[in-house]
Amino acid sequence: MMDIFEFYRKDEWPHVFCPGCGNGTVMNCFFRAFNKVGWKLDNTVFVSGIGCSSRIPLYINSDAIHTTHGRAIAFATGLKLSRPELDVVVFTGDGDLGAIGGNHFINGCRRNVDLDVVCINNNIYGMTGGQASITTPHDYMSTTTPLGNKEYPFDLAEIAVAAGANYVARWTTKHVHELTKSMATSLTKKGFNFIEVVAQCPTNFGRRNKMAEPSSLLEWFKESSVRRDKARAAAIDHVDLNLAGQITIGEFVSRDRACYHERKGGSAHGNGH
Repeated sequence: MMDIFEFYRKDEWPHVFCPGCGNGTVMNCFFRAFNKVGWKLDNTVFVSGIGCSSRIPLYINSDAIHTTHGRAIAFATGLKLSRPELDVVVFTGDGDLGAIGGNHFINGCRRNVDLDVVCINNNIYGMTGGQASITTPHDYMSTTTPLGNKEYPFDLAEIAVAAGANYVARWTTKHVHELTKSMATSLTKKGFNFIEVVAQCPTNFGRRNKMAEPSSLLEWFKESSVRRDKARAAAIDHVDLNLAGQITIGEFVSRDRACYHERKGGSAHGNGH
């Protein structure tokens, strides 16, 4: 088993994340999953775009590609197709993946490229000033929606399911055991595997929505989360769960569509891929 100090770049400490940021929890869960499945750092490349969560690969003791805004999936696709023996992991955020990078995200799912994508959704543009993002909940505050967001958010996990991803799950930073388990499943499964993590941003999202303490945001996650199987069962039975503003969590899909490089006649030999 790898020691945590082998996994992270000690020379890059201290990190730049705000106190209480959910990125640390995601990194911890990912390290545990990575260790559990026995992946090797010298066979893994981490790719990211722009944003708070996109800085995560800078702290991992492995090769990394820090790309332009919204282009992480495109760069990762090119890397995987040219070097199929490598394991490729993408760390991205809701703005980077779903807004400027939305088309790359949809087509990555459609092609079923053999990638593991972790999207940290903090419901806001946390690094660039606290503007509303495509996942900011309806009526919540940001610097660009001082009277409350009047748009309705994208559901990134459901988009991934509809677009064709092989594995899709959503958890929050309150659900660390479930998140770690899903990450391990993702790392051992072929195809485009997408995990959305709803994470706290106390500095920008929390402060503007009267939840400046990280514990307040975690409590909000706990109170607002509903299991997807329960939500779907309620819909079938015509039971009104009042899901407006709720966070649907769980495993959304797990299937075995052929990977893009397999359809092209190649083969991958990375660990678990």
